[in-house]
Amino acid sequence: MSTLSRDEVARVAGLARIDLTPEELDRLAGELDVIVESVARVSEIATPDVPATSHPLPLTNVFRADVPEAPVDRDLVLASAPASIDGKFAVPQILGEDA
Repeated sequence: MSTLSRDEVARVAGLARIDLTPEELDRLAGELDVIVESVARVSEIATPDVPATSHPLPLTNVFRADVPEAPVDRDLVLASAPASIDGKFAVPQILGEDA
């Protein structure tokens, strides 16, 4: 039994400003109905004794430890820059003067 009608799909498509042909409406109504039924089946299986998972495999943090370090010397960094002004990188202007 279909839970989504062609009219409901047309209404949602209209709200999303998607222009669908009658053939597309019929096809999408069937495809969306399969999706809704699949979600309903998964919801039946999800019980309080089954823990929720966000990922099928355990994940570990791949980032390094957040340990403060001494900053890089500004003069050393600016020495390799093509141009600098007042201790900052100088870059070409990309916007007009009035922007």
